[in-house]
Amino acid sequence: MKTLLQLFWTFFKIGAFTFGSGYAMIPMIEKEVVDRRKWFDRDDFYDQFALASSAPGPFALNTAVFVGYKMKGWWGSLFAVLGAVIPSFLIILVIAMYLADFRGNRYVEAAFKGIRPAVIALIAVPFINMLRKLPWYFMVLGCAVAAVICYLGVSPIYFILAGAAIGIVLTFYSKPGEGDTK
Repeated sequence: MKTLLQLFWTFFKIGAFTFGSGYAMIPMIEKEVVDRRKWFDRDDFYDQFALASSAPGPFALNTAVFVGYKMKGWWGSLFAVLGAVIPSFLIILVIAMYLADFRGNRYVEAAFKGIRPAVIALIAVPFINMLRKLPWYFMVLGCAVAAVICYLGVSPIYFILAGAAIGIVLTFYSKPGEGDTK
């Protein structure tokens, strides 16, 4: 029960103090589950990150599901997801109740404009950290894929499926230990 409450509280804090998208939560999740709690090593965390990014649904919830499941199975997933969702739900509920009072308030608008650069930094940090561990040709391939998606309008799902298939085939046909990245 202690671990379930730790999962809930960890994701509650992350959900309560992260602004922006689910990607803005990555540095906080990484710090909590890798550095502070030692639930994952960094490579396992990046594998979970890749899985959560490619799975359908909100990234933050996918991450909570995967971390919770690895720690305590289905119950762990439930507690982690509730921890991540409840703060946002409560904050949105309060904002919705009083939105008319704050709409157009120049101080509120200024505060949100001030938060934007921090959100961009929170999203950029894990991206940069992951880039540091990748070989140069992965970065070139990633830029090429991004260009195709952006400029030609090709759906990213094709690249996700192709990447997963190539990874499986390469792992299946590699010698034991040869395909390991650890």
